[in-house]
Amino acid sequence: MIRYRGRFAPTPSGPLHFGSLVAALASFLDARRAGGEWWLRIEDIDPPRCPAGAADTILRQLEAFGLHWDGPVRWQHDRDDAYAAALARLEAAGLAYPCSCSRKQWRDHPVYPGWCRRGVSDPAKPVAWRLRSDLGARPVAWPDRLFGEQRFDPAELGDVVLKRKDGLWAYQLAVVVDDADQGISDVVRGVDLLDNTPWQRQLQQALGYPEPRYLHLPLILGDDGQKLSKQNLAPALPETDDAVRPLLHAALTALDQAPPDALATAPVDEQLAWGIAHWEIDRLRATPHRQGHAPTP
Repeated sequence: MIRYRGRFAPTPSGPLHFGSLVAALASFLDARRAGGEWWLRIEDIDPPRCPAGAADTILRQLEAFGLHWDGPVRWQHDRDDAYAAALARLEAAGLAYPCSCSRKQWRDHPVYPGWCRRGVSDPAKPVAWRLRSDLGARPVAWPDRLFGEQRFDPAELGDVVLKRKDGLWAYQLAVVVDDADQGISDVVRGVDLLDNTPWQRQLQQALGYPEPRYLHLPLILGDDGQKLSKQNLAPALPETDDAVRPLLHAALTALDQAPPDALATAPVDEQLAWGIAHWEIDRLRATPHRQGHAPTP
């Protein structure tokens, strides 16, 4: 019986950067410290955002940093039938509905006000499918392993999109279906995704899925104070050993694990072994971290 199964689930919209490395490393160390599995899922449900070759680059980058995954790689582009089945279940339960409204129509509202809950406003237009956030437990609550008790009022969430008007599956539904199908027990990811978790908890409850534990990590900021991201042109991770070693040490440092300075030149496997043996959630600070002295790839 699997007691712990974690995962890293990047979108192949470009190569991994230092912020991605910190998230992947934390997820990996948390799984290995628990004696559990660590799986890899490529979240490529949005082809226009996924240039050719990006996923292959991500696989090479992870291998260069010694982050070897268990089991086969999961590709979301192969999962259309599973997502369709989940949406059909939600529709049959009265928890999902088609919506023809445009963002412009409800721009004066903080969240989508649910106008189509009782019938499509304009059946001649393309429709998205939304989750009814007004049904179920109030509030949506769970304990985050770093940020503590989280509570969200469903009325403030809005009815999140499950399937887009262009026919592509939305992140919220896909991630929940795949986490359940893969038996994921623990999700470790950036705090920028924390406000996605309430919708995912609602979906897990609506579909009768197990609810994973969550650990949301502080953001990694660049020298300009902005979140490191592909959109902000964060440098891609290197793949050569001489550049990988100091950057892996910098990632351990960014995770507040205080690796010894001498470890910065050690082989990747030695650094990871140290990281697994010394991984402690209690060391993490719940504040944004600057990339700081991390070497530039």
